Amino acid sequence: MLRGALAAVPLLLSVLAERPTAGVPAALGAMLAGINDRPGSRRASVARLGLPALAGSAGLLCGSVVAETVGDGRSLVVVPLVFGLLGLGAGAISSTGPVASACGTQVLVAVVIGAGMPLPEPGTVRALLFLAGAGWLLLLRLVLPSPGGRRSGPYALDGEREAVAAVYEAVAGLLLAAGSPGARAGRTALSATLDQAQDALSGPRLRRRAGSAAERRLHARYAAALPLAEAATALAWAGVTLPVRFSEGPRRLAAAVRSGVPCGPLPAPAGTDAGLRALDDALLRAAAVFDRPARVPPGERPGRPGTSVLRRAWSSAGLEYGLRVAVSCAASTVLAQWLHHEHWYWLPATTVFLVKPDLGPLASRVVCRAVGTVAGAAVFGVLGVLSSGPSALVATVALCGALLPVATRHFALQTGVVTVLVLSLVLLGGEPAASWARVVESLLACGTVLLTGHLPLPGRRGHGVRAALDTAVGAAHRYLGHVLDAPEDKALGGALRRDAYRSLAKARTAIDLSAAELPPVSRHSAGSEGVAGALEQLIDTTTACAVELGHRAAGLPAAHAEVLAAHLSELDRARAVPVG
Repeated sequence: MLRGALAAVPLLLSVLAERPTAGVPAALGAMLAGINDRPGSRRASVARLGLPALAGSAGLLCGSVVAETVGDGRSLVVVPLVFGLLGLGAGAISSTGPVASACGTQVLVAVVIGAGMPLPEPGTVRALLFLAGAGWLLLLRLVLPSPGGRRSGPYALDGEREAVAAVYEAVAGLLLAAGSPGARAGRTALSATLDQAQDALSGPRLRRRAGSAAERRLHARYAAALPLAEAATALAWAGVTLPVRFSEGPRRLAAAVRSGVPCGPLPAPAGTDAGLRALDDALLRAAAVFDRPARVPPGERPGRPGTSVLRRAWSSAGLEYGLRVAVSCAASTVLAQWLHHEHWYWLPATTVFLVKPDLGPLASRVVCRAVGTVAGAAVFGVLGVLSSGPSALVATVALCGALLPVATRHFALQTGVVTVLVLSLVLLGGEPAASWARVVESLLACGTVLLTGHLPLPGRRGHGVRAALDTAVGAAHRYLGHVLDAPEDKALGGALRRDAYRSLAKARTAIDLSAAELPPVSRHSAGSEGVAGALEQLIDTTTACAVELGHRAAGLPAAHAEVLAAHLSELDRARAVPVG
């Protein structure tokens, strides 16, 4: 919230210099960067905030060129065609991940604003100001300490430290939940924390290897958590309730990561079976890593396998979403141009935000957008009655920037805050606010997106769910093949296990999102939950087999082989039923 409030500093400086219009692009860049600002490591924030800012700057420049080419951006043919083509490409790229989604959204929003918002600054200057505003927020993210102050080691690694500590906490939680109905939720939570820690530690840096001793220790402690996670998953799969003291070791390791003090003696379980022996061995190895930090060698960055962004963008799933974005952008632009509204850009800019798939089900986000816009316009009207002038508008922008981190928890609340912020910037840019006209245009955008989102298009729908399931199935088979063929290669096995669980989590997210849509959309993912359930059982069983093979020389027990074969058959039967 402090960063969000300080993001208004460039706007304040431009108002003090009597150039308020120059502060508008900078404030827009800071606002969009603030929407992307999430808890996590500083290193990860470089890509999460920086890449969308570069995309938005390029989009603002492109929009300015469009406006200069066609004359104030008014054309019923050229502008919708350009926006539609950009929407196709940006939408396809957006389907490949959260950072790519932010990039696609910012480039489209910036193109629309660059083409439609009448600002006196040239396009190049606008783009640089936009980049400066986003860069200022990124600088604040990198420089300001996180809440709670400095703990152990350099504060620059506090996000990474917390992510690694959360892995050990999740291991303890899964051990506590073993043998209970909460075991599945515990395993899902463990997989999520492993993904977050992997992302936090694999962010951009100048060198491939970890440079400082503190960073090398953190990488080693993350690596030491992987065998613990594997053992905990195998014990949860066995379904045996474990004593509470078994979770004490991982909890002490989590506390040691946060505080930097030695972990001390760890309670070790009795090694009566493969799962408990694996847990015992993993605790011993983790204790050795924690007690000898100075001997940790420079570590490689934890990576994750995956296909190229362009290949995923031009897949069936990427093209399906890209086509939806293209139709939505072109249709809303035609409608805005046809209405002959002087400030037509609000409608397509609203449409771009609404068409994002990672903001929840389509019908839900349309309703939230409508409610948030009406509420935001009403609040702005009240603020306009109470106070006026550039100083009050700058204060409103600063307040909205501070509220953005809280508002992002719900799309309606975020929409309300963004509406007040953007209306303030519109006034500072020299345009009339026309709050209720913005409400009408937002409602038109809601109707446009709702229509195009359910409009029948060529080919089958639901490519996103099917593609996510196919990716997860392929990752699971690679993991199983490695466990059966080369169980002694723990490093590759761990990487394949992470890929399998990460792919499964993405597939479940796609399924849940599709299932929450209205029937014309949700029916295209019918049957996918059965595939995901069978896949989850197969991956958990494979993990249990990996632990068993790692602690016995006689090969895979017959009972494990039978369960594995049963899950493979169940997965084949589930996949035989067409999804949708």
